[in-house]
Amino acid sequence: MHSTRTGIIFGALGIALVLLFILDVCKGGTEWLWPFGAMSEIDGRILHDIRLPKAVTAILAGAGLSVAGLIMQTLFRNPLAGPYTLGVSSGASLGVAFLTMCSASMVVMLPLAACIGATLVLLLVLAVSKRVKSNVSLLIVGIMFGAIAGALVTLLQQFANPDALKLFIVWTMGSLSSVGWTDMQLLVPILMAGTVFVLLSLKPLNGLLLGEDYARGLGIHIGRTRLFIVLATGLLAGGITAFCGPIAFIGVAVPHIARGIFKTSNHRVTIPASALIGACLLLVCDVICSLFVHPLPIMTVSALFGAPVIIWIIMKNK
Repeated sequence: MHSTRTGIIFGALGIALVLLFILDVCKGGTEWLWPFGAMSEIDGRILHDIRLPKAVTAILAGAGLSVAGLIMQTLFRNPLAGPYTLGVSSGASLGVAFLTMCSASMVVMLPLAACIGATLVLLLVLAVSKRVKSNVSLLIVGIMFGAIAGALVTLLQQFANPDALKLFIVWTMGSLSSVGWTDMQLLVPILMAGTVFVLLSLKPLNGLLLGEDYARGLGIHIGRTRLFIVLATGLLAGGITAFCGPIAFIGVAVPHIARGIFKTSNHRVTIPASALIGACLLLVCDVICSLFVHPLPIMTVSALFGAPVIIWIIMKNK
């Protein structure tokens, strides 16, 4: 009975994903485009070069951030942990800030700068993870790295010219439309590598649900599991942030929604569930953004969805 219910919910989510993808492709700005009929050459190029990659990016980003948030919450046993807990987003912001403050004209290099910044913070966290045995200590170290990177960003802003500062602020608002087919040739392999580490951690993640002592009793190597989870989160969250900018709250809220809908914490269910729900939710956010003549930043709409869920979590747990 339980497996039947789970299958029905997965089927409904799959149908919702397809419908939302079509809606997101059709709706953009004030103009609707129907991809299944005849259209002009200009409309065809808009559909192929702008709307399709934007919708695909929404699916990739929503799924990746949600899965990263789920495994972070399991690792730290903290309901408010998320994909940016270890400071990856702050590292990406530092890379972008450094580039824009040095030369605002090098806008095409923003994803590379963000990747470098996120990678540097990830390497620091990995180095610390080998010397720190407690997950709580690792969590604190990640937050401190994020705080240091944030302080450096603020320092760079103090000496930035207005054009560079505006470019950086626009990047921090997040954007799905900045990713084209060429960018995806790099983004997709990064996300696939992160997914591999998630799959390698599948069984250990279920063991960690009952605590590290229980996981050790099952023969799970805690150090290796933590390394895989940190690598997975760094690749998923770092890759998405590098190309889309920071997208808040999705990674924190969606895992709770998945566990609530499916009534289980089994990662064999919650990982694909979080991916599907996150993809659907970010598609909804993107559709809402496109309802306005001047599209809203994706960060604004995702916060309106995610923040109430986080408030509910805090109130529920008192």
